[in-house]
Amino acid sequence: MSTPTTTPAVPLPEDLTAVLKRMRMPYLRAAAPEVLATARAQRWDPTELLRVLLAEEIRGRDEATKAARRKAAGLPAGKTFDSWREADSSIPAPTQSALAGLEWVHRAENLAISGPSGTGKTHFVEALAHNVIDAGMRVSWFTLESLTEALARANVDGSAGKVIARITRAELIVVDDIGMLPAGQAAAEAFYRLVDATYERRSLAVTSNLHPAGFDTFMPKTLATAAVDRLPHHAHVIITEGTSLRLAEATAGKGWSHCTNRPPGRSTDRAQGDQLSASREMN
Repeated sequence: MSTPTTTPAVPLPEDLTAVLKRMRMPYLRAAAPEVLATARAQRWDPTELLRVLLAEEIRGRDEATKAARRKAAGLPAGKTFDSWREADSSIPAPTQSALAGLEWVHRAENLAISGPSGTGKTHFVEALAHNVIDAGMRVSWFTLESLTEALARANVDGSAGKVIARITRAELIVVDDIGMLPAGQAAAEAFYRLVDATYERRSLAVTSNLHPAGFDTFMPKTLATAAVDRLPHHAHVIITEGTSLRLAEATAGKGWSHCTNRPPGRSTDRAQGDQLSASREMN
């Protein structure tokens, strides 16, 4: 926005307001009186005036697009990295930083985070999703139950293919809390269809209390095996550990409790120096 000035901002003439409405430039129209007052007071070059006015329109449109994409994504709680406590997570700090950089999304790689409830899986992935939207991309967020319901409704009128196509227009698709409830045939089919549709085309992020290798314990084995065969390929597989941060916060009244920075089964050196490439593929 322009530098504030004491020169009074005069409303735009009605004919110019009508033109800007017709051209669908609401943000330029809203900013114009103040910008024009500043331009007069500071004797701006006409090119600079035009540049500032158009920048206001672009800024407003970008913010509106981000807001619309956040709403369309269906993000659950509005949790971003502003409220994320990096030191309290068992995810190694270098891995957190690398994932937040979103190169894995640009490469259409997957992310699987498994671990006990309350260890920050959903918060971390939602924060990543906000970063994706801020970077000008789209997100689709589901639980396994909501994904199953969406495809079940589409199966009634034969539009399942169109629904999958619409979902996969997003650069990042999230399926949160897989395995919290048993999954029947319909849920397993929905999950498999999504994994198959996104394979090497879009990034799929899943959170679960179970490692992906254990998905066949709560859904039909054949479909689980087929999905898990594709999901970890070109994927970052992360295991969180520790007690529930929510429970610790509620019972202690002192915020999040400390969690070790060493995921189970890893050496201390590897955990502290974990690089993103080390978790890309799971055999």
